[in-house]
Amino acid sequence: MVDNVKPRPYHAPRRREAAAHTRRGILTAATRLFLERGYVATTMAAIAAEAGVALDTVYAAVGPKPALFRLLVETAISGTGEPVPAEARDYVRAIQAEPDPGRKLARYARALREIQGRLAPLFRVLQQAASAEPELAALWQEIAERRARNMRHLAAELAATGALREGVSVEEAADVIWATNASEFYALLVFERGWSPERYERWLAGAWRRLLLKDA
Repeated sequence: MVDNVKPRPYHAPRRREAAAHTRRGILTAATRLFLERGYVATTMAAIAAEAGVALDTVYAAVGPKPALFRLLVETAISGTGEPVPAEARDYVRAIQAEPDPGRKLARYARALREIQGRLAPLFRVLQQAASAEPELAALWQEIAERRARNMRHLAAELAATGALREGVSVEEAADVIWATNASEFYALLVFERGWSPERYERWLAGAWRRLLLKDA
């Protein structure tokens, strides 16, 4: 007798979307708890309960707690649900395509306002936990070094336009941008001194023009 029962179709896109939805929920729950309780006091079990999933699901979706926090940092930088290399980010491509050096810097200042709104609160969590969590300290050092390399590329682009002030080298321009684009700097002005993110953006773009460009 021939069995006419057809196998149930395998809906891979639907499964991927469900997995992505679960992962987003875990990241949202983790962010909320880390900001409320800090890194050390936030357990993976608490994140699972907040996200409404099993603990094993959290580990399968995002890995152990240090890997989860790294993912939160990387997605805060990218502005998407996934880590994105600098060269693939939309704002980086827009900056590279902008021929005017002043507008390059203004575009970057605007991007930073958006990035730091997501990243700087996580930085405060990391700052409090880094002394007791070597993996977090290493993560922030890695990101700082990566920013330095990326700022070297941006400074080289500015230099290629002939716009850098006399006596300002590519290395100095890169260091100035690197120091002032840090989460620490944003936290000081916005969290500690009460600046609005918009004021931070305007000040940053203007300061970079005055410090680095000869036709500011």
